Amino acid sequence: MRTKSSAPAPADVPFEADAGGVLTINLDALAANYRRFQDTAPHAEVGAVVKANAYGLGLKPVVAALAEAGCGSFFVAEASEGRAVREALAGRADDMPIYVLNGLMAGAAPAFIEYGLRPCLSSLAEIGEWKAATHLPCAIHFDTGMNRLGLTAGETAEFMASNTWSEGLDVALLMSHLACADDPDHELNAIQRERFAHIVDTLQPRFPRAVASLANSGGAFLGADYHFDLIRPGIGLYGGNPFTARDNPFETVVTVEARVLQVKDVPAGESTGYGASSTGDGVRRVAVLAAGYADGYFRSLSFPSLPGLQAQGGVVALAGRIVPIAGRVSMDLIVADITSLAEGAVSRGDMAELVGRHVPLDEVAKRAGTLGYEILTSLGERYRRHYTRGGRIPSSAADNNMGRSVS
Repeated sequence: MRTKSSAPAPADVPFEADAGGVLTINLDALAANYRRFQDTAPHAEVGAVVKANAYGLGLKPVVAALAEAGCGSFFVAEASEGRAVREALAGRADDMPIYVLNGLMAGAAPAFIEYGLRPCLSSLAEIGEWKAATHLPCAIHFDTGMNRLGLTAGETAEFMASNTWSEGLDVALLMSHLACADDPDHELNAIQRERFAHIVDTLQPRFPRAVASLANSGGAFLGADYHFDLIRPGIGLYGGNPFTARDNPFETVVTVEARVLQVKDVPAGESTGYGASSTGDGVRRVAVLAAGYADGYFRSLSFPSLPGLQAQGGVVALAGRIVPIAGRVSMDLIVADITSLAEGAVSRGDMAELVGRHVPLDEVAKRAGTLGYEILTSLGERYRRHYTRGGRIPSSAADNNMGRSVS
């Protein structure tokens, strides 16, 4: 047993040695994906949606990297996220527009005013409350067919017909949201674009400073008619595919790895994991990995599939090969069947790729019966996080005490 005085200094312990999982965020790839949107919509501003802790990747380093890449407008879901973005931008761009997509909650105007946040007002009631509280800039959100947030058709008609609602209102953004941009051939895309174009044509003369925004990640690729003045991508920035039936045009941003805790042989006829659901006819070699549903690796990735589910079962990359999950995903552990690999190819301490270049985000999502959005925003807190940029750690991540760079 070591004495207290002989214990190694923290600097002597490898950064990830005690981490069961490692989450690497490539900020260069994030910036490259931002530039991809700029190339796709060269005549429009490109904002960035960074809600839900930048889709689970860490708001502070992501915002800093996007601002450095040229982003001039950020979108979040709630005011608390907006405050975090404002703090992340401190000293860089203190007056940069930050839009809150969920709008103005009753009585919340003081919080927006304090941090210079712009609510995306979604009803005449919200507009009235904002006008009574302040003359600071805001956005107006129109529902053009998604039937979620936004002024209804009736409210939109009333707003456009009367100048009363416009008096004392500083509108910086007119916006709507596409419901089916992931399917370029869906007829609702054109319907929403036409409705929104009519709104913009009617209101921009009344609000000459206001810019118009309709397109999300998928909408940016529907053509220039959908770009208007500003596009606001989300999932594409983080390497997710915004389409249901097209190749992914974006670079991989996220790599998720889990450590091999043990390699063992399972005798013929014996099972692995809870429920004894995975049984082999012959001897199997398996690797036990330090990740589970507490880390955002969904239980639906179990193989065989859980009762009542149609999921395909998960796979991981080990020793340059793709191998299947064997048995049920538990809270902290998963088991991979490595029988197909050469003996000795996998050892204790090796890292298995759960999500990344070899096991793409959207393939994992498909196998789990969900979307890449849900996989990213479910990533657990136990992963040791590396933020990489040109082989070094960016200062924003260092300030956030998030981890060291990896090559």
